Amino acid sequence: MYELQRLRDDHATALLEFETANREFFARTIPDRGDDYFAHFSERHAALLTEQDTGTCHFHVLVDRAGAVVGRFNLVGVADGSAELGYRVAERATGRGLAKLGVRGVIARARDDYGLTRLTAGAGRDNAASLAVLRATGFVAVGPSARGGIQHVRDLTGDDDAEDQRAADQLGQHS
Repeated sequence: MYELQRLRDDHATALLEFETANREFFARTIPDRGDDYFAHFSERHAALLTEQDTGTCHFHVLVDRAGAVVGRFNLVGVADGSAELGYRVAERATGRGLAKLGVRGVIARARDDYGLTRLTAGAGRDNAASLAVLRATGFVAVGPSARGGIQHVRDLTGDDDAEDQRAADQLGQHS
């Protein structure tokens, strides 16, 4: 059982453990966060929560029954009904459909809770797993991204994807 939770102050320790344990794994497909990120994690976490309070972003963690973070699913740059999706899943949790489940859960929240109408997401050309997740969750490739990958878009207007709703229900976030 997994639960998608909005990022809170009490997630800090589990989130740092997640980032530390998976640092090398993540660096294989995306740029490393750098030593400064880890050295000043508490300040960074507090800043994210402050930023979230402004409504310009929505941060989420996917936690297991023990409260360990197994994934992050973030909506950033919220403006004019749109946001950019970013996500990462722990190495030990890959291959189980958790990335797809988390993305679908965040899509449902974006549409139903945050009133968003459009999401964008990028993935590196060599990141086959992320490209597959985006395409399996209704994102459409639209061209190159600013970071050299492939940019994707998902329109949420009039969208009530049953798969997204099932994921939200499974994650316990909607009734």
